[in-house]
Amino acid sequence: MVDQYILGGILASLLGFVLLYSLSGKKKEAASTKIQDECLKSPTNGECRSKNGENYDVVIVGAGVAGSALALTLGKDGRRVHVIERDLTEPDRIVGELLQPGGYLKLIELGLEDCVEGIDAQRVLGYALFKDGRDTKLAYPLEKFHSDVSGRSFHNGRFIQRMREKVSSLPNVQLEQGTVTSLLEENGTIKGVQYKNKSGQELTTHAPLTIVCDGCFSNLRRSLCNPKVDVPSCFVGLVLENCQLPYANHGHVVLADPSPILFYPISSTETRCLVDVPGQKVPSISNGEMANYLKTEVAPQIPPQLYDSFIAAIDKGNIRTMPNRSMPADPHPTPGALLMGDAFNMRHPLTGGGMTVALSDIVVLRDLLKPLRDLNDASLLCKYLESFYTLRKPVASTINTLAGALYKVFCASPDRARKEMREACFDYLSLGGVCSTGPVALLSGLNPRPLSLVLHFFAVAIYGVSRLLLPFPSPKRLWIGARLISGASGIIFPIIKAEGVRQMFFPATVPAYYRAPPVN
Repeated sequence: MVDQYILGGILASLLGFVLLYSLSGKKKEAASTKIQDECLKSPTNGECRSKNGENYDVVIVGAGVAGSALALTLGKDGRRVHVIERDLTEPDRIVGELLQPGGYLKLIELGLEDCVEGIDAQRVLGYALFKDGRDTKLAYPLEKFHSDVSGRSFHNGRFIQRMREKVSSLPNVQLEQGTVTSLLEENGTIKGVQYKNKSGQELTTHAPLTIVCDGCFSNLRRSLCNPKVDVPSCFVGLVLENCQLPYANHGHVVLADPSPILFYPISSTETRCLVDVPGQKVPSISNGEMANYLKTEVAPQIPPQLYDSFIAAIDKGNIRTMPNRSMPADPHPTPGALLMGDAFNMRHPLTGGGMTVALSDIVVLRDLLKPLRDLNDASLLCKYLESFYTLRKPVASTINTLAGALYKVFCASPDRARKEMREACFDYLSLGGVCSTGPVALLSGLNPRPLSLVLHFFAVAIYGVSRLLLPFPSPKRLWIGARLISGASGIIFPIIKAEGVRQMFFPATVPAYYRAPPVN
């Protein structure tokens, strides 16, 4: 009997302990929820910086190519990263589909080469140029590289989604859908961003470094740079299905009138066609003007092998347009913030160099941030990161300058000197040897040297003049030759000036080049 009372007492005590423990746990959970809610409403406490109480090192605005690759890179380096992207559904764009070999090498350097696997990406081994019934093949100079190194072409959205999946798998990176409405500034220092999440709730997130990568239509760049956006032309995009390109695994550039037409594979069954239309106005798609323009003005100029597929793509009706923007990098260093990707710097997409520049910039930034474990001294960090703008210049400005100059040379013109320059460029590239491998190495990002670019550009101009003066020079030909040199100078020098002569050619003379990281 006594044993029963003792056993009952023990059981009652255990049940009472379990009940008390449960009630205590609920109180703690409620208190924790209350603290998090207070942090959302007024995130002044340095330890409460986001809706889940995380304390981040970096906030990234945008999860396109630049934002996703940057988040993966910093996340793999152990940084706590908060990425906010306006729309996490798969993007559907007609640009950003060709990654040059130089960009692929940067992808390898970042350890992200598997992001082009499983998306039906196609290897690209070079270019083919077409002009007035003639054509020439230009191979990438890949002899010194591993057999896997080449260009890659793909659906832009598939590439981005592949990177976003990898971002989501990192425990120290939070990828969230939301619209950033403003940068949070305190005494001239950016402390984070204000944004609306998917459900429309106004939130803030804080970090010592905010990196803006919200693309070509960025609404935040004006706070961090002096944007001078130029729109020289628009691309009209089509997808050709099950067509055979004249040169397999090559991009195709048709030097048409008035401006170039591009073809390149984006999957095993699809070929992207981009028709460049100069200016900002294009024929209307809705009333059939565009279809008529493509059939009557463009179709007769494309290679015969592609004609039927081109007409079929027009008849299918999925015609898209995209303005081509160029914008030199002109930042004003701001403590706590940095610009990257198309929000920071754009060039004409003719040469497909945008992703190469972005990935190269990420490599530069990663290497700069590596020795810094503490990013909280905003003024010292800003002063140190000014070197980023100098270190990136040789690669970025070579690709930017080539894109702008080549587009102007490839466009048709009634001017005799410009016509001669265009013809000379095609024939110079057709010569083979260093005359083709040199420019293609620049185009592909494998040899991004500004001086090499200038030398080849004026070699084309001099080649054009020599053709004019042989076999017998005449006053008229001498005059055209002089205008050709003058025109070439008028094309390339303004672009170089916008990029920055000193930073482009003599970066080692810029004091920021030698700036040491802050002492932790």
